[in-house]
Amino acid sequence: MSLVELTEPAPGVRLLRLADPERRNAISPRLQEDLVTAVDAVARDGDARALVVTGAGSAFCAGADLAATFGDPDRPVHVLRERLRATYDSFLRVRRLRIPTIAAVHGAAVGAGVNLALSCDLRVAGPRARFGVTFTRLGLHPGGGCTHFLVRTLGEQRALELLLDGGTLTADEAAATGLVLRVVDDPLAESLAMATRYAALDPGLAADVKHAVGIASAGAFDAVLDFEAWAQASSATTPAVADAIAAMVRR
Repeated sequence: MSLVELTEPAPGVRLLRLADPERRNAISPRLQEDLVTAVDAVARDGDARALVVTGAGSAFCAGADLAATFGDPDRPVHVLRERLRATYDSFLRVRRLRIPTIAAVHGAAVGAGVNLALSCDLRVAGPRARFGVTFTRLGLHPGGGCTHFLVRTLGEQRALELLLDGGTLTADEAAATGLVLRVVDDPLAESLAMATRYAALDPGLAADVKHAVGIASAGAFDAVLDFEAWAQASSATTPAVADAIAAMVRR
């Protein structure tokens, strides 16, 4: 039985659920393998228009399986590095999807669990959500893109303080700092409603808007302008735009 469930709760919407609640959905070698399989299935699915990622049970994701990942002190650094890169790749695959992705975080997200949430384009939290970047409390340097994600979302000072302290943000703190979009009582229902709206968009348009925002976040204004000129011209050739303009003219 897979430790990652992939379902279709609405047309065009895919729901990816980490399904190892007894271990708080920690990324074990088996869950890592199942996560790769599930995300790759979404990437190949021509009918997938939006993805929601969540976890079963009380936690979103408790991070990497520490014993499996770091439990052998005699393992050479270069061997462990390759093992870590494989773990990183399992959740960073979500970041590479062309469709909009939303993390529905109802409980604890810790370490790599935070990275998984931040690999999604949007994050919706429940009141009991917690975001713990506790690497330094274990004597570990952050990994999996955590420093990049936090600097991008929180800014340098807040990211550095949180990382050095090995701190944890509550749902409200995460919303106040921009790490999550909003806090709602039922983050999964909210995320599925959002995904359903995005799935109704022209898939090429949604992918291009996502790509343009990614370029913009890198601060390359000229690159954004160049891409927008192409993408807007391309979108203007669709029947939906022609119908919208015709309707405006008839008013």
